[in-house]
Amino acid sequence: MRSDEFLSVADFERRAQAVLPRCVFGYVNGGTEDCLTLAANRAAFADVQFRPRGLVGVAARTQAVRLWGRDYAHPFGIAPMGVTAMCRHRCEADLARAAAAAGIPFVLSGLSTQPMEQLRDVAPGFWYQGYIPGDRDVIAQLLQRLRDCAVEVLVVTIDTPIGANRENNQRNGFTIPFRFSSRLLWDGICHPRWSLDVFARTLLADRQIPRFCNVTADTRGYAITEEPQGGFRQGRDRLDWSHLAWMREAWPGRIVLKGVAHPQDAERAVQLGLDGVIVSNHGGRQLDGAQAALAALPQVVAAVPAGYPVMVDGGFRRGSDILKAMALGAAMVFLGRPMLYGAAVAGQEGVARVIDILGAEVDRNLALLGCPDVNDLDEAFIIRS
Repeated sequence: MRSDEFLSVADFERRAQAVLPRCVFGYVNGGTEDCLTLAANRAAFADVQFRPRGLVGVAARTQAVRLWGRDYAHPFGIAPMGVTAMCRHRCEADLARAAAAAGIPFVLSGLSTQPMEQLRDVAPGFWYQGYIPGDRDVIAQLLQRLRDCAVEVLVVTIDTPIGANRENNQRNGFTIPFRFSSRLLWDGICHPRWSLDVFARTLLADRQIPRFCNVTADTRGYAITEEPQGGFRQGRDRLDWSHLAWMREAWPGRIVLKGVAHPQDAERAVQLGLDGVIVSNHGGRQLDGAQAALAALPQVVAAVPAGYPVMVDGGFRRGSDILKAMALGAAMVFLGRPMLYGAAVAGQEGVARVIDILGAEVDRNLALLGCPDVNDLDEAFIIRS
């Protein structure tokens, strides 16, 4: 099936489910515990309805946005995602190249498996998202590595001080650190395309188990099958505002907080001189029962000065979803799973097709809304239940 035959993100999701082993798809698609937040992220869009204007002239439309003086072709980017190597061989490169070609931001996860030095060469300009421990020595060394890679935007995730209760992963036999089992072997046999295109290519081409090589300054990192000394999440529960204040002094680039849900956290970010926040609940993968990202967005926007970049991720699947967030004050929307579905199905070409689909939906809906410039969207174009 050619990429241009996929008409929506949902088409890619269905195909990815067929291509990926059950345990891998469950890891990508699932949430935590009862998946209340996962469901809430999607349900929140139904609580925001459009109120279109007519006869305004929409022949000339633009969806380009500017953030920190840089122009982006679309009001959306690719969110950070860890362990994408389980879905596609050298998946981060496919995501980064597609983003660079489309003129949108790509955020590299600290739990990625391709060295950031390689990605700098093939798709410069990526943002880096870190799971930062409360250890200034570790942070300082990581910051130096980021400088060496010319990273300008550092995204600090604040909603993962400890690991969540991801029961669905345990039931499917998928754990991090990754463990091989007869059950997983059979799952791979039942999905021969994945076994050849992902598992075999990884072992034959890279001649090693994928490694988390971007977590710290140590470029070698550790294999996804290993439990690092001190534990997988060592020190994250010690991270606090004092570390962010110190990082603001030490880091010359942009600092963005990801995982902001409370308006007071956004106010604190402004006070510390941080450059933006991303309203997020980690895609429903951390605290179950947390407020939907779209529902949390308006209060966070109201808590910061006008023009301060408030971005958002969580549950976005359509161009109309993106426009609802923009009308509520978002400066940029990030999508994770939809881009990974595209990569799992057709690599860089699949990601590019997802971007094209979303861009076309944004353009079409701007015309139907009677708002030719995405930057002019505001709450006058929507009604909230």
